[in-house]
Amino acid sequence: MVSVDGTDIPGSLIRVRHLNKQYRRGSETIDVLQGLNLDVGAGEFVAFMGPSGSGKTTLLNLLGGLDVPTSGSVTVDGDEITSMSARRLSSWRARHVGFIFQMYNLIPVLTAAQNVELPLLLTRLGAARRRQQVATALALVGLSDRAKHYPRQLSGGQEQRVAIARAIVADPTFLLCDEPTGDLDRKSGDEILDLLSALSRDHGKTVLIVTHDPRAAERADVVLHLDKGVLVHDPATEPVA
Repeated sequence: MVSVDGTDIPGSLIRVRHLNKQYRRGSETIDVLQGLNLDVGAGEFVAFMGPSGSGKTTLLNLLGGLDVPTSGSVTVDGDEITSMSARRLSSWRARHVGFIFQMYNLIPVLTAAQNVELPLLLTRLGAARRRQQVATALALVGLSDRAKHYPRQLSGGQEQRVAIARAIVADPTFLLCDEPTGDLDRKSGDEILDLLSALSRDHGKTVLIVTHDPRAAERADVVLHLDKGVLVHDPATEPVA
């Protein structure tokens, strides 16, 4: 279930209340998000659309604990992240959030497997367990046979699959995807969208995606539009209370 009107949905994984974000530009105050409310249930695939500068990426950064709001709250699985210290928030982020960006941000001198393993190096897992989780993540994205390849030996679509494997290797609570197909051709982009859909549908992952591409948004369970700091349901999608 997804709601943008502040109605409490029992069991919501993500709950945002009265979220405001302002930036200062000289003497001017820029209101990016204004009193935003959002509830997202576990396993939902939600797409955020809107014009450039509408605050989509800002919202993703706030949900992932990469930025702090001017006011309001973000609660994920019972944890109110907006009240956490920077140190605690960093630990929370490592355990709960998988980030997928338009640019793959792979380290060129590391193999696919080594890139995927990076988040696990921040945990207390032993080497054998880390290798097992890396192998599982690469298998989920269909790249078991590319584990020892370097980024330069992979296509753009394969690099993004490695980035997705890296995002899911620690079994995060939810995935935040900022234009994950924006740098890919249509075929590769469709394959990435198929993968994200499967992670939500078959593995119960909550997926939040920012996109300008209507074809990408069509894959989501719910499409929300962000304009002038306010979230609304896409009228073409069936509203859920």
